[in-house]
Amino acid sequence: MTANQVLTGVALIVVLAVGSQVLASQLRIPALIVLLPAGFIAGLVTSDVNPSRLLGPAFQPLVSLSVALILYDAGLGLDLHRLTGHTRKVVVRLIVVGVPLTWAVAALVAGPLLDMSRGAALELGAILVVSGPTVVTPLLAFVRPVERLQGVLAWEGALIDPVGGILGAVVFHGVLAGTHKHLGSQVGLFLGSIGIGLAGAVAGTAALWLLLRVLQLGEVLGTSAQVAVVVGVAAACDIAREDAGLIAAILMGLAGANMRTFDVPARRPFFETLVQLVIGLLFVSISATITPASLHHLVLPTLGLAAVLVLAVRPVVAALATLRTSLTRGERAFTGWMAPRGIVAAATATTFSATLSAHGVAGANKILPVTFLVIAVTVAVYGLSAKPVARAVGVVTRPRARTLLVGGDPWVVDLGRALRSAGLDVLLWAGQEQERARIRQAHLELAQGELLASATGQGARLEGVTAVLLLTDEDDFNALASVLLEAGEEGETRVYRLGPPSSSHGVVAPFMGSDVLFGDDLNRTALAARYSHGARITAQPAGHVIPDGYDLLFVLRHDGHLEPATRTARPSPCAGETLVLLGPGR
Repeated sequence: MTANQVLTGVALIVVLAVGSQVLASQLRIPALIVLLPAGFIAGLVTSDVNPSRLLGPAFQPLVSLSVALILYDAGLGLDLHRLTGHTRKVVVRLIVVGVPLTWAVAALVAGPLLDMSRGAALELGAILVVSGPTVVTPLLAFVRPVERLQGVLAWEGALIDPVGGILGAVVFHGVLAGTHKHLGSQVGLFLGSIGIGLAGAVAGTAALWLLLRVLQLGEVLGTSAQVAVVVGVAAACDIAREDAGLIAAILMGLAGANMRTFDVPARRPFFETLVQLVIGLLFVSISATITPASLHHLVLPTLGLAAVLVLAVRPVVAALATLRTSLTRGERAFTGWMAPRGIVAAATATTFSATLSAHGVAGANKILPVTFLVIAVTVAVYGLSAKPVARAVGVVTRPRARTLLVGGDPWVVDLGRALRSAGLDVLLWAGQEQERARIRQAHLELAQGELLASATGQGARLEGVTAVLLLTDEDDFNALASVLLEAGEEGETRVYRLGPPSSSHGVVAPFMGSDVLFGDDLNRTALAARYSHGARITAQPAGHVIPDGYDLLFVLRHDGHLEPATRTARPSPCAGETLVLLGPGR
């Protein structure tokens, strides 16, 4: 290809990847529904977007390293402390029961239906067991099912990808060896991949700890360092054993999410943008490699295979996995209607099908186009139907407000209790252990992580926070954090800060323009003094005159949103709403 053709091809892939995501956001549909046909049509009308021609032998390694980045990002969102009780039981069952059952049925159906050899059918079945965060997470964000159900499906999607990748690699080596009778060698390959991935994850986590904790790299360099470490470790592991890099990547992400002394500033706007772009590029690139000729005589048989997976296999797997658990009937039903295939399936098929075809495995040339069609069908079916199904079975969350209180003084904890008693969903963060202990003793939910991670930007967004109250005794922090959060949330989260003791207190606080809570008479020193003299925060129904000596702090509206009294505005309550008041001292 000429330099101009390469430039045109790269530019088209990037434009299609981003443009498809923009179009999907405007149509309010999952992006994958647009990305797959966009890549396929682009590959049909021009040869410039064919990544095999653009990149040659570098295409497959780049796909593998890109998937490693995606899995690392997915691992960062998985807090093991939340995988408890019946959620853990269901997730384990979905993996332990779902993977072998899906593999067996898919292989048994694919052989005669698609006229594949046993080896090719077994490899296709292994590839199709994966679901993955690249498709599940966007669909969950689109549907917004109840929190417990989101946890189950997100955990399954993140954990099943490396399991499926390893299974695909084991079956691949078995097919090339010409036999599946030597169980011991297959188990050895499986354990070897696990061991190499684990060793790579330990080395990568140590490198990240050194770079982010010891050297304390900033957000920009810290993000770049994470990309470098993940890519380097995944590449080394894949060189040692194919697909071991996937294990290392997700384990590094899990370590970053669950080691409390390990603050990984990863899920920040740049990293999220990078992962989102990588997902789009991969879907467009891989779908562009599919030609109409490769789909000849495969569409109808593949639709039959997809129907078996969607209508029979997944409901059975979900029924077995959720049997005798606390999941409601609706949650069990929706679990049986959420198993789209994603980028790991496509990447694995791209990697293995060509090699198996080159070794003369009958039907191996059908693995990639069939995988592409299954991905397209399952994404379309689940993407278009998931929201109506979720509504029908009653698992869609109602819009609710969640307030993050940043601070741990006694009056702040008292405010958290009062807001919770009024029915508001409350989350607190505090820096000192004494304050954190006070929050725990009040049986209020305590946010994890470092100060800026929890009080600003990503922390608020990840926890579903709709309002942030900055109530610490550090006036400059309150002012600066309010500016950072307002800049990062694009109006989605309302931010308020407590006023300093005087207009001249602090280095930057007096000059910040964000709205100040409660007005000048109720600054932080006045509030603390009132509370130390016996004032308490209470919640009571609106409709009565506010008693003498009480100050209005908030009005809890009918829709669950909290409207504060501020320096510039005093809310007017309506009948049936709730007032949050500060009482008089002794």
